[in-house]
This record gives sequence, structure tokens and C-alpha cells, in this order.
Amino acid sequence: MDESRKTQNRRYRRSNVLLKATLEVSGGSLPVLLRNLSQDGALVQCEELPEPGTRVLFHRQGLSVPSRVAWAHCEHVGLQFDFPLFPRELLRHVPASQPRLPQTAMKRRPGFSSKPLTSAERALIESWATEGARKLGE
Repeated sequence: MDESRKTQNRRYRRSNVLLKATLEVSGGSLPVLLRNLSQDGALVQCEELPEPGTRVLFHRQGLSVPSRVAWAHCEHVGLQFDFPLFPRELLRHVPASQPRLPQTAMKRRPGFSSKPLTSAERALIESWATEGARKLGE
């Protein structure tokens, strides 16, 4: 699924999430993974795909929205809600983003530097190399 174009002719902005939810269908309920959510629909991932046009009831933590399966393909189902969610209802189910630390507050790994070896370091490396070669020759 190509999500490189974020707007994709949508009326409402989508919030990318990764939350558990359920779809109630005529044969029972299906556990789903909510991938994104907007005021007028949702993208869910599930193993059993309901047919496009199927009426479902979307459930997520006290939120129940009658919906229609708009499309289904490769474990993904697009839902179209029967009525738009109010922004406060929508935001209740979208976790707040974590504030980013300023660059100065983050610990950084020191970079590589090319300092010349001291004569003692060079002698140590040469002794390791010659000793290893001598052991290989034995």
C-alpha cells in the first residue's frame, strides 16, 4: 500500500496508530489492528477479510461506530464510518506524540578520528602481528 502521498484526496487528516480494536460482523467479532484513523474512516489489519460493502461495527475502547467495508486487500481493510467522529472523540484514541529532545540534550557517539599511533602503540601492534604469524607457521 503506497502511503507516500499523505493526503491521497482525503477530506480529513489521518493519524497513524498501532492499536487493538475489533470489528463486529454478522458472524461474530474479528480482532483487528488499527493502523490509521481519521474522522470519516479507518484502516485496519486482520486475518479474515470481510467483503467490500459488508456492514460492520467498529469497536475501540468504548467507541462504537457503524461502518461499511469500503475495500479489502492483503490483510488490510478500509472502513468508511456512517458518520464523522468529533475531533475530541478521535483524539481520545490517538496517543499523544512524545516530545523530542533537543540535539544538545541527546548523547552522541563520538566520531571516528585518525590520530597517528604512538611509537609504543605501533610496537605493540607489530608484536601481535609477528607473534600471530609465528603461531600460524608452527
